[in-house]
Amino acid sequence: MMPEASSHFVIPQPPVVSVPVAGTLERFPVRRVYCVGRNYADHAREMGHDPDREPPFFFTKAAQCLVTDGGVFPYPTISKDVHHEVELVVALKAGAANVDPADALALVYGYAVGIDFTRRDMQAQAKAKGHPWEMSKSFDHAAAIGALAPVDQIGHPASGRIWFEIDGDLRQDGQLDQMIWSVPEVLSHLSHMVTLAPGDLIYTGTPAGVSAVERGNKLVGRIDGVGSVETTVV
Repeated sequence: MMPEASSHFVIPQPPVVSVPVAGTLERFPVRRVYCVGRNYADHAREMGHDPDREPPFFFTKAAQCLVTDGGVFPYPTISKDVHHEVELVVALKAGAANVDPADALALVYGYAVGIDFTRRDMQAQAKAKGHPWEMSKSFDHAAAIGALAPVDQIGHPASGRIWFEIDGDLRQDGQLDQMIWSVPEVLSHLSHMVTLAPGDLIYTGTPAGVSAVERGNKLVGRIDGVGSVETTVV
């Protein structure tokens, strides 16, 4: 059923989640947030998995999980082991289903730097029991994101350094061209599972070096030619 434009909602309509666009007062409205798991071979190895080029797998986060640049990340009380994962984020301006990789980049509005937070202890417990581990990934404030850099300003970054610091100490340091699946391939695979739409964000995976964060940490993620994201754990 299509959503209806109505002034007769039975509760107040939730606010639109949005992300700032770099260098402007404009904002990008967010529809859904998709994430790619284990898309860098070195990260797959550190998590105890074979980095062979198996088809990518995806999970989701609620749009309401987003924390924009400069915001705070409240440490979740239900976990004692929360990890950071710095990622290239793709923002879509158009949607489609069953997209060919050669056509996928035409859907992209821009790119940003993101941090995927994971309640690693909860994830491990769920995996051990064969349970879904969505709640280890999709929780309040679980996805930080910097300002979006439009494609008409930066193009489509297929290479460049991606790195992450905690209190000035380097923790993750990789290259975008180390992705197992490129951005066009990721978009194509995902579009065969769901119909992509304007406003969708895709977190494209993280290089090795993920580790725990603690209250008081200043977190900074950067990608050459794209931008940065900063948040503080409180």
